Amino acid sequence: MNAGTNRTNIKLGLNVGIVLKQDQKSGKITKGIVKRILTKSSSHPHGIKVQLDDGSVGRVKEIY
Repeated sequence: MNAGTNRTNIKLGLNVGIVLKQDQKSGKITKGIVKRILTKSSSHPHGIKVQLDDGSVGRVKEIY
C-alpha cells in the first residue's frame, strides 16, 4: 500500500507525484507541490486527490 492512500501522510506544501485523470491509463506521474487536499475521507484506495500549486488535480502516487 503506498503512502499516498492515507490522508494523514499528505500535508500542504509537500512535494508529491500525482497521476492526472487523463494519464490514468499510462500511469504518467506529474510532480508538484500540494496546494489543496480534495479528498475528505481518511483514505482512498487509488490515492488521495490533491490540487498542485500549478492547478493540476490528480491522485497522489508518490511522496518525495
